Amino acid sequence: MKRNHFIQILLIIFTMATIQPLSAQEVIKDGIPYVTLNNGILMPRFGIGTYNVLGDSVACDAVLHALRQGYRHIDTAHAYRVERGVGKAVNDFIRESGTPREDIWITSKLWPTEYGEGVTMEAIDKMLDRLQTDHIDLLYLHQPMGDFRGAWRDMEKAVREGKVRALGISNFDASDSLFHAIVDSVEIMPAVMQIELHPYAQRLEWREKANRYGIQMECWFPLGGEMSNGLLLRDSVINAIAAAHGKTAAQIILRWHIQEGFSVIPGATRHDYIEENINIFDFTLSDEEMAQIRALNKEERIFRMDYEQAKQFMLNWKIED
Repeated sequence: MKRNHFIQILLIIFTMATIQPLSAQEVIKDGIPYVTLNNGILMPRFGIGTYNVLGDSVACDAVLHALRQGYRHIDTAHAYRVERGVGKAVNDFIRESGTPREDIWITSKLWPTEYGEGVTMEAIDKMLDRLQTDHIDLLYLHQPMGDFRGAWRDMEKAVREGKVRALGISNFDASDSLFHAIVDSVEIMPAVMQIELHPYAQRLEWREKANRYGIQMECWFPLGGEMSNGLLLRDSVINAIAAAHGKTAAQIILRWHIQEGFSVIPGATRHDYIEENINIFDFTLSDEEMAQIRALNKEERIFRMDYEQAKQFMLNWKIED
């Protein structure tokens, strides 16, 4: 037991040394924590994801309900094929509530078939049209393949023209060389890096790399995703902590993400899940509970796909506008 306790302490020290700590000047707005990105812009660290949502009408309903519950960050992508539904939800909410567009953070992602100078700028204009907005708050390269360098140059132009506020890289943890192909050669540094990250895959190495460049970590599959079949939600340690707080396992996991300093975007379409996910700001995990969850790390990803196989598929799949 003494040896295990010593190992756990070392893990805690290493983890805390590699993550981006919460800023003493962090902004809390309507209960939601915001982070100042490396370009000086404030971004809500909690939002709703729209991956695997079945169509615009479902996306519109989910996002509109989320906005009514206090969500202010929506993550989508051209590949999800629900940008029109997201845009409609945002505009409907703005009309009914009077909330300024500037208070709602819209994130989207470009697909590899849209990469390349000239090509990417046209794709951004089409994305703005689908989302029914004059600017995108955060624009990602969705996958690290194809002419992503050319795409990035167009993305930088879009920032200078006011069409985009911040740039990010998604899934660039495929290799160290792909990550450095962006961060070591661009004019505008990525502000956010989005990867799979949850208690079973805490991605310590990638967190440390992102931290060197002041890049905020954002987590997809924070609860494991559908393909995990509830693996994280059944964890005995997480459920014991949940029982102690009178919360669900999902709420404990999401609270852990927030206290670790991440941005987290759990996907949901059911109204009760949307409400459950945001109900995490009325309690705090203790240092001991945080350590117990950190100790669950196995660096065990749930989404596994060979890069070369993914490359062949993604470079040949053209998404309809």
